[in-house]
Amino acid sequence: MSSAAGEPATPSRNVGTRTLARGLRALELVAAAPDGVSIQDVAAALDVHRTVAYRLLSTLGDFRLVTRGPDGRFRPGAGLAALAAETTISLRDVATPHMRDLAAELESTVSLLVAEGDEAVAIAVVEPTNARYHLSFRRGSRHPIERGAAGIALLSARPPQPSEPAEVTQARRAGYASTHGQVEPGAYGVAVPLRPVPGMPDACVNVITYRQDVAERAADPTIAAVRRIDEALAGPDRP
Repeated sequence: MSSAAGEPATPSRNVGTRTLARGLRALELVAAAPDGVSIQDVAAALDVHRTVAYRLLSTLGDFRLVTRGPDGRFRPGAGLAALAAETTISLRDVATPHMRDLAAELESTVSLLVAEGDEAVAIAVVEPTNARYHLSFRRGSRHPIERGAAGIALLSARPPQPSEPAEVTQARRAGYASTHGQVEPGAYGVAVPLRPVPGMPDACVNVITYRQDVAERAADPTIAAVRRIDEALAGPDRP
């Protein structure tokens, strides 16, 4: 038997090809499951031992293609979204115009965050141009996913967990999360999760402000902005 390049296939090459194929298949399984997959799910789908499935998922995690949440399930990572952005409209490109409108409406900073392991990471930030004062927020900023409105919103987009914080359950019921001073002292946060999309990490839009009056009226405009982003991501061929 010969390789595509005309060289004889060797046992090590066959093993390497099989491992690569399994890794790609595991990545497909994760990308197709917005609610995430467990190690056992991957092991069963690939017909391999749990140890092999764990190694495959861990390697994908090293390259940020998948991320493991607090519930132990694996979901698409920020690295996978970055790869997808090379050939498709990126989440950031779709969300930014709607974030800009929201920032102007609320005269507040608006950020787009994704889940990466046990952290929430900002991948886009829009600051208002019509406000005298506003909070600054840096793209690339990250904080523990269990803290702040953004982290709580990201967790609320996932299936309910028996041990989840009450804030997450409440956010899932309300459709948004609201916190005060959990990430930045004195700052209010109001965040709404995006609808899960295969191949993209969990994401949310987050409004941050020092003004209580803005925080109290931010939920409805943010929900409306996220609905428009969801519709744009879905496209005409998806419900």
